[in-house]
Amino acid sequence: MDFFAQQERVRRGGRRLVVLFALAVLSIMIAVDLVCVFALRVAPRPGPLLGISALVLVVIGLCSAYRVASLAGGGASVARGMDATPVPADTSNPAWKRLRNVIEEVAIASGVPVPEIFVMENEVGINAFAAGYTPADAAICVTQGCLDKLNRDELQGVIAHEFSHVLNGDMRLNIRLIGLLFGIVALAIIGRFLMYSGGGRRRDGGNIALVGIGLFVIGYLGLFFGKLIQAAVARSRESLADASAVQFTRQTTGIAGALKKIAALVDGSQLQSSGRDEVRHMLFGDADASSMFATHPPILERIKALEPQFDPDELQEIVRTWAQSGGDPESIQPAHPDHPFQRAAHDFAKADGDVDITDLLFPKPAGAASAGRASSPLPGAGLPNPAATLAIAAASVAAQVGTPGADDYRLATGLHARIPDVLAAQARDARGAMAVVFALALSDQSDLRQRQLQAIGKAFDASLVDAARNAVTQMPDLHPMLRLPLAQLAFPALKKRPRPELERFVATLDALIHADDRVDLDEYCLAKLVHIQVIAALDPAANFRPGSVRLIDAREALRDLCALVAHFGDDDEDAARRAFAAAMQEALPGATLLYAIPDDWQAALDAALEQLARLNPEGKELCVRALTRAIAADGKVSLAESELLRVVCAALGCPLPPMLAND
Repeated sequence: MDFFAQQERVRRGGRRLVVLFALAVLSIMIAVDLVCVFALRVAPRPGPLLGISALVLVVIGLCSAYRVASLAGGGASVARGMDATPVPADTSNPAWKRLRNVIEEVAIASGVPVPEIFVMENEVGINAFAAGYTPADAAICVTQGCLDKLNRDELQGVIAHEFSHVLNGDMRLNIRLIGLLFGIVALAIIGRFLMYSGGGRRRDGGNIALVGIGLFVIGYLGLFFGKLIQAAVARSRESLADASAVQFTRQTTGIAGALKKIAALVDGSQLQSSGRDEVRHMLFGDADASSMFATHPPILERIKALEPQFDPDELQEIVRTWAQSGGDPESIQPAHPDHPFQRAAHDFAKADGDVDITDLLFPKPAGAASAGRASSPLPGAGLPNPAATLAIAAASVAAQVGTPGADDYRLATGLHARIPDVLAAQARDARGAMAVVFALALSDQSDLRQRQLQAIGKAFDASLVDAARNAVTQMPDLHPMLRLPLAQLAFPALKKRPRPELERFVATLDALIHADDRVDLDEYCLAKLVHIQVIAALDPAANFRPGSVRLIDAREALRDLCALVAHFGDDDEDAARRAFAAAMQEALPGATLLYAIPDDWQAALDAALEQLARLNPEGKELCVRALTRAIAADGKVSLAESELLRVVCAALGCPLPPMLAND
């Protein structure tokens, strides 16, 4: 899958959505004008009709803006609107632990922050959605049916499907669609109010009631076409998300198994929540059985696309398992009595063997680890030597952006399992998360560390100092590749802290980094990651900027970025100049920009990243290729350089997996 091509596709989809919505609104305005002409006997002259049209446009626009503003909090706002329950970091619920571990592993593999996690506890259908403006404010929400009916591989498949929407930028389009549909619905609500209150004793009450009836009908006709738009926008993306999930989780059985259970069980992917219509285009499966407004391809087609040899009769095994485990034989999807699903239900409904539903629905492989931990073996003999180098190519690394593969997932599983349990638990705790990030910034020099700890105590209290000191004692043997994943585990808890406390936390982290009157590159990377994945996520709608700038218009920013990356990657200035030249040739052939290191490199790098984050998808791809050429110009890439590239790419909105692709 091409991340940058998908970003461009989402941009085109957004423009197409605006055009379709504009046409729908124009049709509604014309229809309202006609209603007013006939019901209120408004003179069919341009002046009055333009006024009515403007009023309709303002009402729809304000209602849409209001709904979008109500979702300014990002993905969590959408999940709470569905009455979903947040999954606490310290949950003792085994199913919730399993869900959290799966989501954390997929987040590490894809190079994005761990999203907030929610469960719709009252929904027995198998469904899920991802919501948010950016990966930094994303939320993943699953139904209780997912937890009750899917095994770990199937749950991984569903989560990977949702993460593809996170990475491809589909979530932003989804939130805009919610707002646009709400504006159309508002017109119908106003019409209903006028319809029931327009009579009374007023002489023109009957006419007002007629206008209300007209608005009510027009509003729901608009909603009808809005749902068609909603379905068309969603349907085109679901097959891609299925394929991405297969690429991500290294096998088709997981997501295909989830789809088969949706096909076989009567609850399928249906939702009962009153808010389902707003989020139907965001879901893993259709929210109801409607075919006219289906937001997904037919379920058997989706399975067939994943498993070309699929035979629908294979679903009998699901019926067998369901019936043997005590499931209701009537909860089988097909209604025809001669269908093999129904025959199997009849044959096995009275089975009286002693069968454990957990063993049937969640079979444990031999030697499986404890609950919630991945059962697959860790990749290779271990993590790479911190001093090791590798050869990489610009095109290979650019192809990795937003498209993690099987090796990335296996590595992420290993990284997740190798984070010490004490540190992982502390990172998920509200106060412990601050201590973990502080610990990552503490110096190895005892006198400097003591000054840093004093700065923490001055800003907070002695208990946080002790927590940071205890976290450091767990880090001497922490592999460098675990530093960023550990920080990313802490970010969800950090984002829940009060804003004044977070501002104090950021100021203290800055003081720790500058305690020795100099800033190392790894310290800068940690602070930058906190800013883009924690602080910016506090106001996701305000901080999101769609990419539209051409690279040629941001060439000075690219020059500064490539010059600094080349400078920090080479001890020899001549080698750094060659690396810079190679980078610029990769992105802007023929450019005459000269190599130069800004006096205040931190301010220059901040400014460059802010501008380059607004590049269009093509520009971002060229930027990533240029950075890769700068880092790999000497024929080798250190672990520190690869981590720098990952952080820079995160700032550009181009998430990279933990391990860069070999040349």
